[in-house]
Amino acid sequence: MSTMVVAVVLGSAVLHAFWNALAHTARDRLAAVALIAVASGGAAVLLLPFLRPPAHAVWPWMIVSGVLQAFYNFGLVLAYRLGDFGRMYPLARGTSPLVVALVATFVVGQPMSGLEAGGIVVVCVGLLALAFSDGMPTRADLPAVAAAVGTGLTIASYTVVDGVSVRRAGGFLAYSCWSFLISAVLVLLGVALLRRSRFLPSLRQGTARGLTGGLVAMTAYTLVLWAQTRGGLAEVATLRETSILIGAAIGALVLKEGFGRLRMAASAGVVIGIMLIAH
Repeated sequence: MSTMVVAVVLGSAVLHAFWNALAHTARDRLAAVALIAVASGGAAVLLLPFLRPPAHAVWPWMIVSGVLQAFYNFGLVLAYRLGDFGRMYPLARGTSPLVVALVATFVVGQPMSGLEAGGIVVVCVGLLALAFSDGMPTRADLPAVAAAVGTGLTIASYTVVDGVSVRRAGGFLAYSCWSFLISAVLVLLGVALLRRSRFLPSLRQGTARGLTGGLVAMTAYTLVLWAQTRGGLAEVATLRETSILIGAAIGALVLKEGFGRLRMAASAGVVIGIMLIAH
């Protein structure tokens, strides 16, 4: 992978961890997700008149991507409600790269070098070690773990869909805007159905935080889509999940969730894996 692609994906990872921390620390996470949808969907509406529509062949997949991203948002809210950010975030994000790597290699037909494959394995092991650094989950933790793993599988699904489709779309920015708009509409409908008469009043709390998170989220994933047009699907997906390192730091330094020796060792492993992928 080129240095530019690596730098862009790592920058996206920082932004991704930031908006996830905003969502986690919100008093009302469901309202925060709705505000994130308002911001990203609104930005898409403003940009779309200046962009050429994506190729007709990718529209079905773009719709699938939007639906999967909506499910991802609700899965994230559930995982954060059931467990700590420092564990749920790496578990959700750490599940995805290995699944994407297997699909990219054996289904999509994107071969990788031995060093890249080794780097992906090292990063995945490090990310999962971060998730379980406080010990193996107890029976009481299983619902939270299930929500996080389910969210990770959703991430893997839309990553594969987007990684294949964006190359055929004729423009990554238009593809991003349409998929975010579709997701935003579905998220807002879902929250409105859940909240009913409390929907609009709930959006008045943490408005600035939610809207900022939406713009950051859209920027972060648009950078990933650009990278997917220039790099391998598995490599980009794995580098993107290094946002977990930032998330672990936020959990330790801001949310006071602890950062022991195992987390430090796991973080070092992730850095080594990144170096192998970006060789």
